[in-house]
Amino acid sequence: MAKVYVFLADGFEEIEALTVVDLLRRAGVDVTTVSITENNLVHGAHGIDVMADILFKDDLSEADMLVLPGGGLGTRNLLDHEGLKDLLIDYEKKGRYLAAICAAPSILGTHGLLKGKRAICYPGFEDKLTGAVVTNDKVVVDGKIITSKGAGTSIEFSLELIKILCGEEASNQILNGIQYQ
Repeated sequence: MAKVYVFLADGFEEIEALTVVDLLRRAGVDVTTVSITENNLVHGAHGIDVMADILFKDDLSEADMLVLPGGGLGTRNLLDHEGLKDLLIDYEKKGRYLAAICAAPSILGTHGLLKGKRAICYPGFEDKLTGAVVTNDKVVVDGKIITSKGAGTSIEFSLELIKILCGEEASNQILNGIQYQ
């Protein structure tokens, strides 16, 4: 079974984080939400508080994929977390998947993980996709890097992650199950 960590910081975009968690769990993926704060309770950008499964200080070495939801403040908080920076770089070196949506691809760009890769982000953050070939697609997969445009692309982003981790048939089953056609 695939294992995924979804990182939550105060100010995260709820639809981007929770759609990923919901749809991946429906597909049978082992998804763990990770608070980068000192508390399991993380405050979303629109007043939705979420109780993360674990804290960043716990062991995060065994996942197949790391997922970064966006949100203006959430993205800044994720970007400022040195431990997360080191973890992203380590996972990239090990050839594991990194996924980010909305403003969060700017984190990958700032840390030099998008050089020579095609990527997309929320409009206005393109200058932070350092070294990337910026596209205008809803979801972009380039090797082990998956990026997406914003809250409105959360379902497409999640379905693509399912396709990568579980196969196209599983992705199609979820697509049909949620009546997203």
